[in-house]
Amino acid sequence: MKFAECMSRLGGESAFEVLTRARALEATGRSVIHLEIGEPDFATPPHIVEAAKRALDEGWTHYGPTPGLPELREAIAVHVSGTHGIQVGRENVSATPGAKPILFFSILALVEPGDEAIYPDPGFPIYESMIRFAGGTPVPMPIEEARGFSFDLNRFRDRLTDKTRLVILNSPHNPTGGAIPREDIAALAAMLADRDVTVLSDEIYARMYYGEEAPASIASFPGMAEKTVIMDGFSKTYAMTGWRLGYGVMPEPLVEAVSKLMVNSNSCTASFTQRAGIAALTGPQDAVVKMVREFHRRRDAFCGALNQVPGFRCALPPGAFYAFPNVTGTRMDSKYLADLLLNEAGVACLDGGCFGPYGKGYLRFSYANSMDNLLEAVERIKIVAPRWTPVT
Repeated sequence: MKFAECMSRLGGESAFEVLTRARALEATGRSVIHLEIGEPDFATPPHIVEAAKRALDEGWTHYGPTPGLPELREAIAVHVSGTHGIQVGRENVSATPGAKPILFFSILALVEPGDEAIYPDPGFPIYESMIRFAGGTPVPMPIEEARGFSFDLNRFRDRLTDKTRLVILNSPHNPTGGAIPREDIAALAAMLADRDVTVLSDEIYARMYYGEEAPASIASFPGMAEKTVIMDGFSKTYAMTGWRLGYGVMPEPLVEAVSKLMVNSNSCTASFTQRAGIAALTGPQDAVVKMVREFHRRRDAFCGALNQVPGFRCALPPGAFYAFPNVTGTRMDSKYLADLLLNEAGVACLDGGCFGPYGKGYLRFSYANSMDNLLEAVERIKIVAPRWTPVT
């Protein structure tokens, strides 16, 4: 069987590959602490589950409108208008089975051969994969530890060309947990205001921050809502990863383009999950607050413990639920080290290089696990630490 050339340009997602290897080890009787997968370890809030059950009983099991149920699109529009200080309506909303289709479809609709797209590196690996698949040229933007895992505005300006058609932002950021300062977002908006460039703002971790002020969205700055795709979903905020429910808020013409791609691929998003999404947005938010508070507690304890491991240096991330320690002090290749920790310590994590060349020398740990497991993982790492010679 001969595959189309474009298939060779598609990448994968290492978190699922490591998860498969970790489960294979467990099948042999080994104990593995799973810190590789980016998934909240909390149950979906009960009122959301009840809404889905009720929807099934009421017969929400048939096709729905391709861009999403009007009630859900309205709830999303109200939510985004309130949180972002902008006016959007249901006509600006597309609901999809997970947030990834918004990323996929937006890039397919906007990027073609010869176009350039700037994306964060290290960053979610599907960014680069989809840019390449669409025939565009990926332009990595280094995310720098020295800048709190944000990036240098001068380096960003240097990467802008007449061929730039798309800029991808992610704040709070996967894999580092970093956030772009508000003043830097304002500077980015000023740079892009007069350019024929669309911004894809990945805000899937927007509710997961540990400071007083929520991370800024570029869509909130003057003139930017008209050229921004806000990508978000229910997986992280409401512990609904398996429900596959996401959305994009975007200029109306792009909603029409995304709907064309939806109808050619998925037809529509499952109706009963959309009813659950309405309950998530309009119902009580105390479960979200509780979850984020617990992630805050785990972050402080886990990152503090990682800093006691010889050769590790772990900054305190302001958002998401990832620790991204610098492990160059171990004098080990980060990919080799990640494999060592899985095979000998029973701790599953990811090599930072999985997220791009600028991630080499780091590891990504998800602290979406119990406090006991997190601290046990650090103890296991310390046991194998004599295998490397830390820089003093």
